[in-house]
Amino acid sequence: MTTPKKENDRRIFDLLGIGIGPFNLGLAALSEPIDGFSCLFLDAKTEFDWHPGMLLSASRLQTPFMSDLVTMADPTSRYSYLNFAKQTGRLYPFYIRENFFLPRNEYNQYCQWVSKQLSNLRFGFKVTQLDYNAGEGIYHVTGVDRRSGQPQTYLCRKLVLGTGTTPYVPDNCPMHDPRVMHSASYMQQKTYLQSQSAITVIGSGQSAAEIFYDLLQDIDTYGYQLNWMTRSPRFYPLEYTKLTLEMTSPDYVDYFHELSPEKRSRLIANQKSLYKGINAELINDIYDLLYQKRLVSDIQCQLLTNVALDKIETSGDKLTLKFNHFEQEYALEQQTGAVVLGTGYQYRLPEFIQGIKSQIEFDDRGQLAIQRDYGIDIRGDIFIQNAGLHTHGISSPDLGMGCYRNATILQAVLGYAPYPIEDSIAFQTFDPTKIRAQQNQPTSSPHSAITATPSKTVSSAAQPTQHRNVEPLAALRISPSGGSVSVLMAPHKEAQ
Repeated sequence: MTTPKKENDRRIFDLLGIGIGPFNLGLAALSEPIDGFSCLFLDAKTEFDWHPGMLLSASRLQTPFMSDLVTMADPTSRYSYLNFAKQTGRLYPFYIRENFFLPRNEYNQYCQWVSKQLSNLRFGFKVTQLDYNAGEGIYHVTGVDRRSGQPQTYLCRKLVLGTGTTPYVPDNCPMHDPRVMHSASYMQQKTYLQSQSAITVIGSGQSAAEIFYDLLQDIDTYGYQLNWMTRSPRFYPLEYTKLTLEMTSPDYVDYFHELSPEKRSRLIANQKSLYKGINAELINDIYDLLYQKRLVSDIQCQLLTNVALDKIETSGDKLTLKFNHFEQEYALEQQTGAVVLGTGYQYRLPEFIQGIKSQIEFDDRGQLAIQRDYGIDIRGDIFIQNAGLHTHGISSPDLGMGCYRNATILQAVLGYAPYPIEDSIAFQTFDPTKIRAQQNQPTSSPHSAITATPSKTVSSAAQPTQHRNVEPLAALRISPSGGSVSVLMAPHKEAQ
């Protein structure tokens, strides 16, 4: 239900999400069936479109189809991928295909299918300012309708920021030159790139590898030289063994979050192969394609590791790339027609946050101090998606953990868990101090431990299937404005 509550003829949403990427789209899908819970999600884009610049025909998700918007929280949801496949006539082809990993294009189509059915989304609305009325405990979300140009302000009690990450561009890269571009715009620039005599791809993550593979397929057709340069010591694979995948579990998030910021920072620096590498299948495909191309044509192709890009000179007909080889301590130059930067993405707080920035908590390093329940402010009113690599570890950008995070946020917002939340799923123990506690537990396996708090306010579609008798996280209370009782008035961090 998305109808906001009215107080003194004002409409006040229980929850308002800003940004509609996969994580907030999943939160919207999980929120919709909750009775008495009003929410709205806003995005400046006119429709859902997930990384359109990287929708390469051969690219696929790195996580299985069950990492859709809802399944890991509510397998019975009508917004699951399997229901999408059924409703669009793809279920049998998907069954026969026998591949759990969806093409990225299909995942985007699935998300668009969900977005067109939800009633709690509003696209084409650009948020420009946030303010907080402390007396009423209400946030004012002001923005502009991009179609009409009309300003509008929404009121809400809780916020979820899902504005996502933005392309990271090193300072020494002149983005004003049209020959220098980020991988995020690759598909829009592909025709231009293939008109050049030489193309250089920088970086050794999944995006850079996919672009190199895509361009390599046409190298003999267009006759360009193709270079792939990276500062990494090798083109390393994304580690995907099953015990390592347990590091995207709630168990590991618990362990990681309890470490000091210094230890977490060192750990993340050493875990890049767990979230920044290339899937091994693609690495082998690239090698095989290089082998096949060399059999029939004298292609011009260069791959070089251990080289850091120092500077890009833009004068002249060609770009001049200046590198430094780490191990040889050797400077080298390369002439190229265009550069694609596969340099990843980074999170930045949006400008519209300035009006409430004083409420947000930061650590000594100036990074967001994200709480275990993904709250970022002093009252537990504001939550954030996909910005906690430094606090929650490698699960932060993982689509497979999106449902877990959304179920956790809903529990923090509502004061009860509308969907069961697994708190222990791993076979291994990350925190040795918990071994004794596990030994003292009765017979149940830690692999089945679930936290769920039944509530009469959840519709049948959202009712958890497994319940334990646990105390609610918080009790309801009277609103600061004195009258009505809201489902969101449950004390959260104020009670601590």
